[in-house]
Amino acid sequence: MKLFVFGVGFSSRAFIDEAREQFDWVGGTTRSAEKAEALKDMGVEPFLFDGTTKGAGIAEALQAATHILVSIAPNETGDPVLLQHGNDLAAGKPQWIGYLSTVGVYGNHDGAWVDEDTECRPVSRRSVQRVAAETAWLDFATATDVPVQIFRLSGIYGPGRNAFENFKKGKARRLVKPGQVFNRIHVSDIAGAVNAAMSSPTTRIFNVTDDEPAPPQDVVAFAADLLGVEPPAEIPFETADLTPMARSFYGENKRVSNRRVKDELGYTFRFPNYRVALQDLLSYI
Repeated sequence: MKLFVFGVGFSSRAFIDEAREQFDWVGGTTRSAEKAEALKDMGVEPFLFDGTTKGAGIAEALQAATHILVSIAPNETGDPVLLQHGNDLAAGKPQWIGYLSTVGVYGNHDGAWVDEDTECRPVSRRSVQRVAAETAWLDFATATDVPVQIFRLSGIYGPGRNAFENFKKGKARRLVKPGQVFNRIHVSDIAGAVNAAMSSPTTRIFNVTDDEPAPPQDVVAFAADLLGVEPPAEIPFETADLTPMARSFYGENKRVSNRRVKDELGYTFRFPNYRVALQDLLSYI
């Protein structure tokens, strides 16, 4: 089996590490020659792809690839992979395509539970683009009979990207917006859930998220306790100095269910909540 990854980043690297032994060859894209060297070092054949034109050698690689993982965000023109290499994918007829999306497609549900059958109400431009990209991939699956699995990911964290890092950088803050909760997902569980789904290659949408949507200030306080330091003072959301993108995240309040991943894939989450995960991540600092 041969794996081709569009966009080798934090989440897709974890999947490559998780599934590597299943594949005889792994190729992946990056936007720069410098990062291409890093891909070589991790045993991934690099291909340059910026999303605006076909990448050199990618069409040929897709003819041989049996499995495709897409981890590239859409833009105002649509999904870059489908736009530039959709015909190549259709011609190659891979056994499986995985698409990493976001729970942001659900938009705001005022703290209510949502699942994969819940209506998407995207608010931000990036989430509207994600819904359009998901639809395009599902249409591709129907037109080509190639199974496409969409993975809606919640807030991603893991080694090198977590609440402890914010403390190390002096950027930890406890923002409080009453009633606000977020789901999270450890990068190891993204890799594990995607790998489990790949063994059942039918077109399907999966929420890949933890068990426990929680207020963000609780995560910061728990991290501070593990570090043995005083938590930062609470900051009311209304008065917080936030970028427009950061503020937009707080406009979407929902609790995301992972029941389908558990029931249909039989997957057991390694880090079902932030407390288990942070206790483990403490060993990395």
